[in-house]
Amino acid sequence: MSMIRDLRAAVRPSKRREDAPYKYDTGHREAAHTNSAIVDCGVYRDGRRVSDHVTPSQAMAGVRADGGFAWIGLHEPTEGEFAEIAREFGLHPLAVEDAVHAHQRPKLERYDDTLFTVFKTVHYVEHTELTATSEVVETGEVMCFTGRDFIVTVRHGGQGSLRALRHRLQDDPELLGKGPSAVLHAIADQVVDGYIAVAGAMQDDIDEVEIDVFSSGSDGKSASAGKGSAKGGDAGRIYQLKREVLEFKRAVSPLLRPMQVLSERPMRLVDCDIQKYFRDVADHLARVNEQVLSFDDLLNSILQANLAQATVAQNEDMRKITSWAAIFAVPTMIAGIYGMNFEYMPELKWKYGYPLVLLVTVGICFGIHRGFKRNGWL
Repeated sequence: MSMIRDLRAAVRPSKRREDAPYKYDTGHREAAHTNSAIVDCGVYRDGRRVSDHVTPSQAMAGVRADGGFAWIGLHEPTEGEFAEIAREFGLHPLAVEDAVHAHQRPKLERYDDTLFTVFKTVHYVEHTELTATSEVVETGEVMCFTGRDFIVTVRHGGQGSLRALRHRLQDDPELLGKGPSAVLHAIADQVVDGYIAVAGAMQDDIDEVEIDVFSSGSDGKSASAGKGSAKGGDAGRIYQLKREVLEFKRAVSPLLRPMQVLSERPMRLVDCDIQKYFRDVADHLARVNEQVLSFDDLLNSILQANLAQATVAQNEDMRKITSWAAIFAVPTMIAGIYGMNFEYMPELKWKYGYPLVLLVTVGICFGIHRGFKRNGWL
């Protein structure tokens, strides 16, 4: 039970800002990685950081000589910057290519004695008002090369910083002593916790749109009455949410299988004690995936309701237009008849013929108007 509490505490998200790459505390550390994509490089032995002022080759030399493992973190490396690290750690060229160029779907692949894992990080973009062009989620990527005595993390995008996570793990030597697989689990848990937070925020947006759509329908107002206003009846808002949900789904759904493999299949590179906790991550991920799928279904229903409201509003407009056209057809017909040049026409020579025709015209129009009004056409 104590290990479970320690694990939870180690991977609990921090409130500190994690956007910026890790900066070293001394001038010597900054000089070690000047003009490099490396944001941190450390050697860990018995769960404690024992070396800071090292390059990746020096870190691996120390690990091979005295044990422990190396953790190298990179941010958007180029092929040239990553080439030396790939050679030092014996990383497969296909995985290296994926790590450099990014834009990969979440996956888990094994190359000899190295696990290559891709996570998509998702960040909720705060907005005061949801519009048809609002960006709701922003994605990035974290890729992990996990070996027996090393873990190399490659991050793409402005989100998903691992700085705070590294500090939290360093505060728990017992957990970090489990090796690189403990770091891999902590990263997976942080990514999935981010999914849960984003899903909750997106649920609020969808609820807001749903309330707007159905409240406008219950008030009898047309869904398109806003004419470009950012109301729930705007189909553009709903469609934009559907696109953002789809992007979220692309991050969540493909990760299900890798998490199941990590939690169920015995692996030499994953500590048996750590593997148990991947089940918890897989369970949370499955729940988020179900929630995302329900988002898509719910937005489909909202969109159909919105389109149905728009169709009803158009039908009402057409009925009104038809009713008024029928009313105006009466004076038009009478005026057309009396506009013909016949000598013998009813009441043509009568003194009160003109007022009588006007009175009859108004009476017929009033009667038709009352009929349409009674039937709800006007």
